Order: sequence, then C-alpha cells, then structure tokens
Amino acid sequence: MSKRFRAFVEKEFYHILRDRRTMLILLGMPVVQILIFGFAINMEVQNIRIAVYEPQPDVYTQDLTARVEANSYFILKETPHSIQEINERLRKGEIDMALIFPNNFHTNLVHAGKSQIQIITDSSDPNIGTISTNYLRAIIGEQQKEWMSLQQIPYEIAVTNKLHYNPEMKSAYTFVPGIMGLVLMIICAIMTSISIVREKEMGTMEVLLASPLNSATVLLSKTIPYLALSIVNLVTILLLSVYVLKVPIVGSLLLLIFVSVLFIFLSLSLGLLISTLVQTQVTAIIISGIGLMMPVLILSGMIFPINNMPNLLQWLSALVPARWYIAAIKKIMIQGLGFFAVAKEIIILIGMIVVLVILSIRNIKPRLG
Repeated sequence: MSKRFRAFVEKEFYHILRDRRTMLILLGMPVVQILIFGFAINMEVQNIRIAVYEPQPDVYTQDLTARVEANSYFILKETPHSIQEINERLRKGEIDMALIFPNNFHTNLVHAGKSQIQIITDSSDPNIGTISTNYLRAIIGEQQKEWMSLQQIPYEIAVTNKLHYNPEMKSAYTFVPGIMGLVLMIICAIMTSISIVREKEMGTMEVLLASPLNSATVLLSKTIPYLALSIVNLVTILLLSVYVLKVPIVGSLLLLIFVSVLFIFLSLSLGLLISTLVQTQVTAIIISGIGLMMPVLILSGMIFPINNMPNLLQWLSALVPARWYIAAIKKIMIQGLGFFAVAKEIIILIGMIVVLVILSIRNIKPRLG
C-alpha cells in the first residue's frame, strides 16, 4: 500500500514539475504578488502639484511658499496670475491644489494679528483631497509657530477650504469610475474568451475557420453579440450610479458612452486574445477573471495613487487599459471636461484595440492548426 501511495505521489510530482506553466504559477505568482502589493499599496499622497497665488508678495508669503516647496510631498508649479487661471488649471488637471494669499497678508498679520489663507483642492478623489489639505494645513501651522516665536506676537491665520468637483466629499465619486472599469473589463474578457474556447473544446471552431469567411470576420461575428450585451450592462451601471449612488454625470453623456464603448470593445478584444492562447474554459476563466482583477485593482489608480508607485510599476500601469478608461471617465463624469481633455486616453485605447485585434487574428489559426 505504501509503495503504491509513494508511486502516486511521485507521479504527481513528475506531472507538476513537467508542466512549466503550473510551476510558474505556483512559484512565480507569490513573488510577483508580494512585490506588487508591497510597492504599490501606499496610502500616502506624494507628488502633490500645488500652485501658490501671491497678489502682493512679501517676506511672509515667500517664507511660507519656500516651506511648501521644500516639503517632499509637494511639487510647486508655475505661479498663476489670477484666480481664474487657478480654476482653469485645476479643471485641466494641471495642478491638484492651490494656496491663495490675500492682499496685504503681511500687513494684516503684523498690525491686526490675524489674516486669512484659502486652500482650493481638487476633491474628485476625497481621500487624496483630504490628505493633501491636511499636509498643507500642518505646514501653515508650523510656519505660524515659527513666526510667533521670532516676533513674540500672537498671530492667527484662518485657513478656509474650497473643494472642487466633490464638495460633499462622497467616496462614490472615486469608486464609481473604478468599478465601471473593473466590471466592464472582467465581464467582457470572460464572455468572449469562454465563447471561443468553448467552440475549440467542442471542435466547431475549426469548422468556422474553414468557412469562406476569413479569421477576422469570424472573430468579429463572435464579438458583436457580446458587445450588445455589454452596452446593456453599461446602461445599467450608469443608471445605478446616477439614481442610486447619486453620482452625477457632469460632462457629455454622448462622450461618456463613446469612451465606454471603446473600452468595452478593447476588453472584448482582450478576451479574444486570451481565447487564442488557452485550450480550456477553466483556464480562460482563471486568466480573464482572477488574472485581470489584480492589475486593475492595484495598477489602474482605482484605489492607490499611481504617482506613489515606483517608476517600474508606473510604467507597468501604462499597459493596464483600465487605467486610461478610469482617468477618462473621471474627467468626463466628475470634472465635466470635454473631448480634447480625454483625447490622449482615447488615442491610447484605440491603439490598444488595434494591437489586441491584430494579435488575436495572428494567433487564432496557428493555435488551432
């Protein structure tokens, strides 16, 4: 009995060691996961782009500005010339926040003992907005204590906040675009990958490819029904977002739908590519579902700021389609920006579609042949 048992164990070890893909998953995946999670999960907010508006620069405003610039969390951008310019740069996403001094800041502080500073923050992501504001408030507080110790005069600096895009600081404004990207990518990739692999398992895919239609037409015909179903899913998600989660669509609904349909087609194309690389439905589900979920959650900017990640992970995140879709949806849905503001994301999504479709067409016949 023991010899038989040992023989079965040895046989199983032999099969596992012979299968390089299984060995790669068993031994390589934990290493990849611990490195990605270890470096990507960082709740600190870094590289905060800030502009400082000084209508009447003086020694005090320059001291505080220099302190902000010296702080490792902030990147001081070009000085704006007006409040309107600040609002425009916030709208375009060129800065994350602004520090605004009033007229006669030094005079009011010295003679009246008090003055006021305004902080304007992009709060489309409430967590980042809150943390950034707290960082800046702490710097202002430290500078105030230093002035008081030098002059022996009790200064009072009142700090007011103005929140753009999400004044109520609702977390749904952050997670709805991310959830849209996650759900659409995984569902679409699973649907198409399983449909092609099922045909391969049943032996009918060879029959379809032997028909007068070329490979591209066959793949397109398999994609169209799932594209229609995915658009129904998109409409459902948008209705739930607006009427249940109370996240408004500030920008163009047509532009939002256009970008979403592009992303749906990209996800379906990714599912097609996966189907040409695997032979069983179980493998297709594992790669399309579990395999895609971690990159979307960690590297798309859905939960963790991409600017906080090491350069290598930032480069890898550029290969995650959901990153560009989520960024575009935030600009349209939350910030109300137009076509030119999301032109970069649209071009990248179209480029990814072209690459995935070409790879799928090139892979389909050799894999079945």
